[in-house]
Amino acid sequence: MANSTEIGFEKEIWKAADLLRGNMDASEYKSVVLGLIFLKYISDRFESKYQSLIDEGDGFEEDKDEYTSENIFFVPKEARWETIAKAAHTPEIGTIIDEAMRLIEKENTRLKGILPKNFARPELDKRRLGDVVDLFTNISMKEHGDSKDILGRAYEYCLSKFAEAEGKLAGEFYTPACIVRTLVEVLQPYKGRVYDPACGSGGMFVQSAKFIERHQGNINNISVFGQDSNPTTWKMAQMNLAIRGIEADLGKFNADTFFDDQHPTLKADFVLANPPFNMSDWGADKLQDDTRWKYGIPPSGNANFAWLQHMIHHLSPNGQIGMVLANGSLSSQTGGEGTIRENIIKADLVEGIIAMPSQLFYTTGIPVSLWFLNRAKKQTGKILFVDARNMGTMVSRKLRELTEDDILKIADTFNKFNNGTLENEKGFCATISIDEVSKQDYILTPGRYVGIADAEDDGEPFEEKMERLTTELSGLFAQSHELEEEIRKQLGSIGFTIK
Repeated sequence: MANSTEIGFEKEIWKAADLLRGNMDASEYKSVVLGLIFLKYISDRFESKYQSLIDEGDGFEEDKDEYTSENIFFVPKEARWETIAKAAHTPEIGTIIDEAMRLIEKENTRLKGILPKNFARPELDKRRLGDVVDLFTNISMKEHGDSKDILGRAYEYCLSKFAEAEGKLAGEFYTPACIVRTLVEVLQPYKGRVYDPACGSGGMFVQSAKFIERHQGNINNISVFGQDSNPTTWKMAQMNLAIRGIEADLGKFNADTFFDDQHPTLKADFVLANPPFNMSDWGADKLQDDTRWKYGIPPSGNANFAWLQHMIHHLSPNGQIGMVLANGSLSSQTGGEGTIRENIIKADLVEGIIAMPSQLFYTTGIPVSLWFLNRAKKQTGKILFVDARNMGTMVSRKLRELTEDDILKIADTFNKFNNGTLENEKGFCATISIDEVSKQDYILTPGRYVGIADAEDDGEPFEEKMERLTTELSGLFAQSHELEEEIRKQLGSIGFTIK
């Protein structure tokens, strides 16, 4: 987690970039700000390598291979930040940025068709655009550390702010970082194939990479596969991953995961996903005989179990899944969902379920749970239930976040469960056999299994407590009578009486 001084810097970028917004819609404005951060990032990376090649003095500074061999995007002269910075306060700034994006795409096939090229449009205030270019030009790299890190963090921070601004639509591209971190800390994806079939802006992959860095691992030990149906979101994911130096295969283009699986033969070691909740009309009638529906045909009115089975289908023999699902899927019996859930439990794939607190999403009040499945469970025949509904801290009037301690406590609970050392904690966690779950009709609601925590004894004797509380109540009654009299009097003075 970034500390407050770092966040201060990201806020500074957001605040200045927000000046540019004017009356633009958040969804339009998003590509402008994120596109500029991306342009600055690749230009900085290029410039750093360019300088070191000049210092070497062998004349290779314009040799494209010198850059691509180190996974650095080649930036042609007219697209370098220096050119853009000089033109910041000219009427042509929008056209110059659009042209820079085109030139970069032309030189780097991986970015083809991905970068935004809408800076010249009349609705975009060119004076403000110049101010934002100035802001990025003046970022003091030495003070804030590596430019890759700083711009990567700024990109992520701006993504979360856009999610806030866009409200209901934002769920398509952004999963709150604390939820993603919880999935990643439990699954611990050190190496292997990581897959997200509804990858949004790529947050699962970014957090997986951060996890590896935090544990001194090598990011090249994971390979990343994803897919998303929304073209704008798919492009954002490509930029978000490129800024982090994560090479990813997100398919040839944006596509519907159910109807145009971009990775049909993939068997993943880790699947991390937050698919759209309770998606109806997803095309079930056209996929009745699909090989993915091993545990039952998902209903046309809800895609939850279609997503889950799609992920199971893509698991390697030792593969694990961590995913976000709406709470209804824990207990629903409609449309054959109860049978599908029962079959998945009987196959001993479910490792753990976490009931999450409310208000974690910008986009919906729907309560969610995290499902963890594992083809190679250490604790066979058992499921871990965690009730985390009382965890988290309100960071605004509408939004709650899990703290670092909350996330690590949950991850530690899973570690102890897998090691066989977990002791049940009433109201928080319980290890339950599949036999017990079968007696509950294969319903997976954690509250059913962990029970209610014992109320803490505050040490005040019962008689004294009742005496104190009744005295307080008596005072409140007296106060309410006084207020009642006052209201009657006031109403009487304007000619009204309460009957």
